[in-house]
Amino acid sequence: MSTRAVLEVIALDAEDAVAAQAGGADRLELVADMAADGLTPPVPTFTAIRAAVDLPLRVMLRLRDGFAAGDVAVLVRTACELRAAGADAFVLGFLDESGGPDLPALERLVTELDGCRWTFHRAIDHAADREALRKQLADLPGLDTYLTAGSPDGVDDGLPTLAAEAARGGEPGYTQRLLVGGGLRLDHVPRLRAAGVDAFHIGGAARPHGWHAPLSTQAVRAWRTAVDG
Repeated sequence: MSTRAVLEVIALDAEDAVAAQAGGADRLELVADMAADGLTPPVPTFTAIRAAVDLPLRVMLRLRDGFAAGDVAVLVRTACELRAAGADAFVLGFLDESGGPDLPALERLVTELDGCRWTFHRAIDHAADREALRKQLADLPGLDTYLTAGSPDGVDDGLPTLAAEAARGGEPGYTQRLLVGGGLRLDHVPRLRAAGVDAFHIGGAARPHGWHAPLSTQAVRAWRTAVDG
């Protein structure tokens, strides 16, 4: 029997979260400021969403646009505050100036997360060497997912890479779940499912009227139907 595919939806507030759950989302990624491609939400936003839905939540740890960590002490303090409020899963990913993973920043944060599950986000799509990055991060505690489009330009260009990585599932550096997002369209889903991808991430696709309009339960439901195939 095939396992149900995971559908993760970006939520900015409790209203989004309720609408996404009603549409059939399995999990929410909590962010703020989509103009900066998603930053850490305020703790009160997390607590309001946590009170509104019973879905698993992954909270973004990111202080600014781009893939540099910035002030790691602030990131650590932010992670500590979110954990104290009940957050137990996160999304993060930082690159150094050479395009490799920023291991000092990542290791410091992961120590603070103390076993919490986390996703390495689309920084992988901007890395100098995807495979080297995966191998360097393979033993970091809690890392169970890569959010990726397969390419910095989105899923259209990334499909061959995504299919190749899905085929390597279980190899060292490839044990984490492939969560596909970034320019993802409904017509990509059958090809990705056929390649063995079983997790999908949507943001703008759940908002046909843009980021300043409410999240659409109907749009999420259409994605639920598609990923269930």
